[in-house]
Parts: sequence; structure tokens; C-alpha cells
Amino acid sequence: MRVFKFGGASVKDAEAVRNVVKVLQEVGHKDTLVIISAMGKTTNAMEMVVKAYFEDKSALSGALQKVVDYHNTILSNLFNNTGHPVYEQIKLLFDEVKGFLAWNKSPKYGFVYDQIVGYGELLSSTIICNYLNEVGLSNTWLDVRTLIKTDSSYRDARVNWERTQQEVSRRVDMSKLNITQGFLGSDENNFTTTLGREGSDYSAAILAYCLNADSVTIWKDVPGVLNADPRNFDKAELLDQISYREAIELAFYGASVIHPKTLQPLQRKDIPLHVKSFLNPLGAGTTVGKGVDILPKIPCFIVKKNQVLLKLSSLDFSFIVENNISEIFKLFHDHRMKVDLIQNSAISFSVCLDNKFNGLQDMLNELKRKFKVVCHEDVSLYTIRHFDDKSVQSLQNGRAVLVEQRGRETIQLVVK
Repeated sequence: MRVFKFGGASVKDAEAVRNVVKVLQEVGHKDTLVIISAMGKTTNAMEMVVKAYFEDKSALSGALQKVVDYHNTILSNLFNNTGHPVYEQIKLLFDEVKGFLAWNKSPKYGFVYDQIVGYGELLSSTIICNYLNEVGLSNTWLDVRTLIKTDSSYRDARVNWERTQQEVSRRVDMSKLNITQGFLGSDENNFTTTLGREGSDYSAAILAYCLNADSVTIWKDVPGVLNADPRNFDKAELLDQISYREAIELAFYGASVIHPKTLQPLQRKDIPLHVKSFLNPLGAGTTVGKGVDILPKIPCFIVKKNQVLLKLSSLDFSFIVENNISEIFKLFHDHRMKVDLIQNSAISFSVCLDNKFNGLQDMLNELKRKFKVVCHEDVSLYTIRHFDDKSVQSLQNGRAVLVEQRGRETIQLVVK
């Protein structure tokens, strides 16, 4: 069995959905599990619904209506018959969202977030399932929440691999074309959980691992894995083939094409990963597979924007040692701050953080009780794998470098 994953850009409107059909017709669709992300920017739109729910109830109806209108437009462009069952199916999904917003009593943001935002994938996969059937590609719709079982760490759930393996083995007919969702799972109480932003790639890897799949293909709007994001760097080049190890390194540092958690399950069972363009499905793309010597022959550039650089020093000029660092990292964990770079000296400690869960201010209040804190917000963290002098100079030119960390293969620069 093969596992395909189509991201938001590949299903953003009716024309994109038709292109998914074209891709499946060109590359084959038998014995295939297709994982669908939310359409276009639906996840962002659903996040605005959650924000309105907590901060401005008067804006809630309007925020949700935007999502309704967006999907209804796609429906009307795909299905001429307004009596088609898909219309009622989509209405029922939105009724579930409205019902949850009406009866929910939980004040926990993460829990509410997962119950609401996860509907983006349920909506998109329902539409695509029906459209594929309409054009003759018979398929089975699967609710991924019955397949991927997790703990209750909402917004960043951890997979229960044993339970997931049991459910996948029991529920997936590998001889059919199956349609399911990315990003989602469910906990032991069957509440929806999410695997972290951009987690649909990880979903593909989880299901491929449990199915002993022959391969995973991620369909993108780029020709494959590039040595730089073309939105941020000029003259990006295609990497034809790289090893699991190198892909994991690039993903760890923030390369946006592959989700950081995706590679480990695939590597454990030696399942190749293909990254290909849905605009050119027969193109070679990039293959990620076994082979320690498969390294890029050119520098690879990665940037993480909107980061936070903290510089901590002791109030009495004493050394920052193990017990201090342990205390600091406990605060990072408690406030769900992701650490991207560390640099320390005898009396100071610098760290670049991703404040994706907005825990910065509360954490700063606690840190300032014991340390002198200098905080630089809205910095960018640049990473170059397999750097040379020319590539480093291209980043340093005209930028204020706050921290530089250089290793044998990788250099990182925090710049303002």
C-alpha cells in the first residue's frame, strides 16, 4: 500500500480538488491511503473562531460564517446538484461545531482548540471523498480519530503506538482507495486531539508505519525538497535525493517541507518518502531514504522568523551551572517554549525560543525573580547546513547578528 498526503494548498479550491483527481489518475490510486489536510487557510480561519470564542463572542458567528461560505463556494463549484448528499454531510459537520460552541463548559484553550480546529480536515476529506466517488474513483472515507490514538496533550498530542497499531490493523482495508484526515487523533475519552501545526505529514508517517506501507508521497506546490524556501531565498535548488538523517536534521532546524516528526517512523521501517509537485505529478521530485552518504552538495538555508532571544545572567555574578540550567529548562517546559538554540558562558545563558503557545510573558515574570533578563522579540534564526564562506557572508550582509554558533556542518545566526 502507498500513502499519499495532500496539503492545504493542493485542495484550496474546486480547481485544486479537480487536480487531485488528475494526480490520482496519472500516478494510480489502487491500494492507496490518501490523507487530506484542511482546505487552503481553513486552519487559520478556524483559529479565529477559537479566538472569538474566548475573546469576543460577538465576532464568533461571523468568524464561523466565513468558513461556512468558503466551503459552500467549493461545494457549488464541484457539485451542480444541490440535492447531493455531500451538502447535508457538510451542514451536519458545521452543526456539530455550533453545538460544541453552545454546550462546551471547558475553559481550557487547548481542549477547545482541538475540538474546533480539527473540523477543517473533516470538512475537506468529506468533500473530496464525495467528489472522487462522483467522478468514478470509488473510495472509503475513514475517520482518522478512530485510527490514531493519543494522550490528552491537546494541540501537541503524543501517539499511543500500540493502540494505534491495533486500530489501523482492524479498520483499514488495504485493497481499497481510502480517504482520511491529517493532523488529528483522539484520546482515551474519544475527544479530538491534534498532532501540532502542520502535523498532517506526521499523520502520513504514523499510518504508513502501522500499515507497513511501500512508500509515502507528500504532494506539495514545490518540485520537491529545495535547499531553501523560495519565499525567503533566491535561486533555490532541488535536492534529488537525501538520507533520512539529513532530512531529520533539516526538519529539526525548521525546513518547512517536511514536518520534524515525520521521518523517525519511516526510518524505523525503511519506508521511502517522496516529496513531489501536485502540479507536475510525473516529475522526479525528491526521495528521502536509506543511505548515510546521501548528502546535499550545496548549502541548505533555513529561517525561523518571529523568534525570541533571551539572555540571562545571574544577579550576583555567580556562575550559571547545572541547577540553574535545570530550573530554567523546567520553566521552558512549563510554559511550552520550544528551544531552538542554546549558548552559555560562565555567568550568562542565551537561548533562542519559539513562543508558539504564547507563554513568554508569564515565563519572563518568573525568570526576572532570579535572573537579569534581556529579551529580544521578533528576531530571526538562520541556519545553514553544509555552509561555506560565501553562504555565511550572504546572511551576515547588512544584518545585526546577536548570536552566532558554528559547528563542523552547521552554522546558526540569530539576527535582528
